[in-house]
Amino acid sequence: MDNSTTFLLAAHGSRHPEGNAEIERFAEEWRERHPDWRIELCFIEHAEVLLAEGLERAARGARQVLVIPFILNAAGHVKMELPAAMEAARANHPDVAFLCTRHLGMGREIFAVLQGQLDRLMKSLAMPDPQTTGVVVLGRGSSDAGANGELAKVARWLFEANDHELVDLAFTGVTWPRLETVVQRQARLGMTQICVVPVYLFNGVLIERIKAQVERLRQQYPQIAFALGSYFGFDKGVFDLLDAKVAGRELPGGGLLECDGCKYREAAEAEHLHDHSHTITFSGGHAHEPEGHAQPHAYDHHEHHDHHDQPLAHI
Repeated sequence: MDNSTTFLLAAHGSRHPEGNAEIERFAEEWRERHPDWRIELCFIEHAEVLLAEGLERAARGARQVLVIPFILNAAGHVKMELPAAMEAARANHPDVAFLCTRHLGMGREIFAVLQGQLDRLMKSLAMPDPQTTGVVVLGRGSSDAGANGELAKVARWLFEANDHELVDLAFTGVTWPRLETVVQRQARLGMTQICVVPVYLFNGVLIERIKAQVERLRQQYPQIAFALGSYFGFDKGVFDLLDAKVAGRELPGGGLLECDGCKYREAAEAEHLHDHSHTITFSGGHAHEPEGHAQPHAYDHHEHHDHHDQPLAHI
């Protein structure tokens, strides 16, 4: 690997010190996997090294900086703040090429991580019957409809790839429905077990809040067995996804972020409103449709189940 390139992980940052410490440990483990790579880490908020300083550090002695948004869903931070910070870095370092990959996203790799979480939760239950076990995909929640839609997509993939009667989406904040509402609905529809699958990379304030919520739900619904998953940042699939982003880093046009410099973002800056999903990523000089356009599996194992034709409200 050419040491003239620096890889900059741009994480969200957490008010929970342990969450940021875990991301630092993750970055160190990624360095250990690739000792010849120059890997830097910065945070968008709630940390000491923020975007501007991270880009400055990454640019030192480099001819190229590849920014990897270490974030699951693209909302304001990825669509607005990161492009602005990169433009400032380009102005400060005209001799350095600043490129940016797509954020982690809700593609096949993250789907596989979540499927592994669900598999482990099902094995932990006394009666792992998907017909009576509801699934709640629990995300952070955003004011950006596109980001929430990404979570809805992966929830649908989980439904298609498994035999559960109910796979629902819930959020911990900002938008609805919330976890308590979805659990109430699943209980009314006869679920005797519920798997809660958080879509979170690392520990933080919200992970602690989720644990407390599930404990309250156990007391409120003693007849239901709850299985709660955890954050999944150290899963091998996350490391592999980052490796894949680095391997496909040759981005035409200076390495455009999905909203970096586009006419939609320019209009949004004037209107303070931004919501679109026209992302196309590039690898090896060829354009590819967004990750969500490819199904993660062939789902022919579902064809024999009549219950999917029942008029239940699924994601």
